[in-house]
Amino acid sequence: MGTESMENMLELAAEAFQSKNFELAADIYECQFVHYSDPVIQQELLVRRADALAFDGKLNEAFETYQKASEFERLRPVQLENLIECLSSNIGKKDGTHSQNKQHVEAAQRSGYDAFACRICFGFLYEPVTLPCGHCFCKKCLQRERKPISCKDCKESTKLTNVHEYKVNVVLSNLMSKWFPSELIAVKLRLEGNGLYAEKRMEAALDKYNEAILIAPRDHVLYSNRSQINSSLKNFEDALSDAEMACKLKPLWVKGHIRKAQVLSTLGKTEEALNEYLLCIQLDPENKLARTEAQKLLSDLLSPVTDNVHRKILDCTSLLSSRSRVKGIITSTSSPTPLKSYKDLKKYIINNAALSDNLKASATLSPLSPLHETNLRKVCSKNKEKDKRSANPSAIERGLFLKRKHTMEGDSETGGSEDTCKRSKQDGVNKKEGMECCNVVADLIDPSDLECSLCMRLFYEPVTTPCGHTYCLKCMERCLDHNPKCPLCKEDLSEYLAQRQYCKTVLMEDLISTYLPAELLERQKINEEEIAELSNLNKNVPIFVCTMAFPTVPCPLHIFEPCYRLMIRRCMETGTKQFGMCLSDSIKGFADYGCILEIRNVEFFADGRSVVDTIGKRRFKVIQHNQRDGYNTADIEYLEDVKVEGVAAKELQTLHDAVYDQALIWVNSLKAEQKERIVCHFGPMPEKDSEPQASPNGPSWCWWLLAVLPLEGRAQLPFLALTSLRDRLTGIRRVLLFMSRNRPR
Repeated sequence: MGTESMENMLELAAEAFQSKNFELAADIYECQFVHYSDPVIQQELLVRRADALAFDGKLNEAFETYQKASEFERLRPVQLENLIECLSSNIGKKDGTHSQNKQHVEAAQRSGYDAFACRICFGFLYEPVTLPCGHCFCKKCLQRERKPISCKDCKESTKLTNVHEYKVNVVLSNLMSKWFPSELIAVKLRLEGNGLYAEKRMEAALDKYNEAILIAPRDHVLYSNRSQINSSLKNFEDALSDAEMACKLKPLWVKGHIRKAQVLSTLGKTEEALNEYLLCIQLDPENKLARTEAQKLLSDLLSPVTDNVHRKILDCTSLLSSRSRVKGIITSTSSPTPLKSYKDLKKYIINNAALSDNLKASATLSPLSPLHETNLRKVCSKNKEKDKRSANPSAIERGLFLKRKHTMEGDSETGGSEDTCKRSKQDGVNKKEGMECCNVVADLIDPSDLECSLCMRLFYEPVTTPCGHTYCLKCMERCLDHNPKCPLCKEDLSEYLAQRQYCKTVLMEDLISTYLPAELLERQKINEEEIAELSNLNKNVPIFVCTMAFPTVPCPLHIFEPCYRLMIRRCMETGTKQFGMCLSDSIKGFADYGCILEIRNVEFFADGRSVVDTIGKRRFKVIQHNQRDGYNTADIEYLEDVKVEGVAAKELQTLHDAVYDQALIWVNSLKAEQKERIVCHFGPMPEKDSEPQASPNGPSWCWWLLAVLPLEGRAQLPFLALTSLRDRLTGIRRVLLFMSRNRPR
């Protein structure tokens, strides 16, 4: 066979592999092997054939072929990349559970301290900083991140330039100090230990970690880091013990298993280390470190077997498959059995590629020791007494706002609001499934700790500013309408305002729903009542006092006053997207007749101003003038034209056609520049209606004409109040006659 023909066959094999026709690819590589005498090429062909066999599910043949390839020369780790890919890609392949496994792993990664964990370091959330997306991370973790910062939870990359300067979330930081004093002390010791480790003062660093673990014996990060310190001190058995404890406390934490694999590899336990790395790949398929190390270990295991190596393998313990490890990683503590032959290693690798069970494992942690639990409760109790002594009466009254509301609404027959509140707290505590690491003592839960400093009510849709202060979303928006500065610390929030990315603080919402369910329900009820009231388009309808507006006619508005910013925002939030437009009145405040406008689009500017594109919908008459939160409102009734029939309808049709022709003559007589400005602002003149009485507001061209005619608002207002189309057309004809007589010749 010629050289060109052989190359064509290899290209065909590569194409077959890419198209997942692995059987054909394997056959071609096998046939081409005999045509080459170069050992390097022969080894490469064997590796490629082994890859194809592995992906084709023929793992026995694949394993034997890899062995043959290693006899030419030790396989390089990169040559085993496809084998690792095959082993990991087969997870969940048979039953299609890979995506479910990934979701389960991502959910499990958040456990440990549950809601109170940082998703960067996976340790206890220390000095929490809230990103614009609403997720919280340790301040030091964010400072180590590169710009732009990408959220580890929602993967959103923030566009704000000063994220590294964000300050600690004040409310969350205070809650952490009150609820988890022991954990915070342990974190501080950990940070001190990290500093000593960076200075290469290993013994001092170890002492700090020993002290921290005594305080927080269930912190998996402490054990993982102490394992690293023990490795540096060459205390490998202690390092392995710590790594195993980290894996036990948080079974699905990749870093813990990597730490364990590194120690096992150092101790010469190659097969067990490989098992850990494969488990890491199963938990995180994109983990480059685990893949690289697994390839190196496979290269070692597939290297030519000497007598010494063979005896070493015979002495090793068996390796559980990754599937078995993940499925029984918490409950299974079965003792290993000796590896009887080299075939066991082959069987192990084959088993790892045949994984099809769901990745379902939950961290079942042992409870606190009685001594540790007693000490923790004592510390919490002391903090609570200290808070009570230092609290002022007004703060207590504010904190009990919702409790007072329950009491006033009725001392129920079931024992009053105090018992209800206690039960709701206890229910909230019982609701926290899987929060074994950081249970909050029920007596420490106080609604006043989660209260907005602006409305003095429980946070509703809490949003945290870059300066670390938290407010209800609506409260914060109203403040920023008046001044782009934080209401508490007066820090400039212009850049934050310009982004308009007011995402709710996720952890804050979770804490409220978990620990204060009854109070949250009451808060939601109040909000729903407010929304229902704002959605009413007959009573307390918001009124924009500005200019004349007409049905079907566009009315663009520039919104800059705080009261109207609030009004437009409420119209959007309620979903009505409608408000009234009236002329001003020196006596009543605004005119008795107006037009409902519907918002079609809102374009916001960096400083909070906006341009609102609206169009007229219905006419109304004001029944009662009111005010709400700085803007005008009104009780209204809607107007419709009175329809006529018979002879009157025919006369109306004739009048309609005549006035339309007269209007068309006037419009066409305008200068080109004037017509262009009119079209840009109001659009072209509508076509003549075939049925003048089809719309309750009459023909749309009438309103368009009234909008463009050079009349003052007071002269236009009577037309809006008319319910007779005949009278409106007659009035328009008179105006057109007046305009034509006074036109300069």
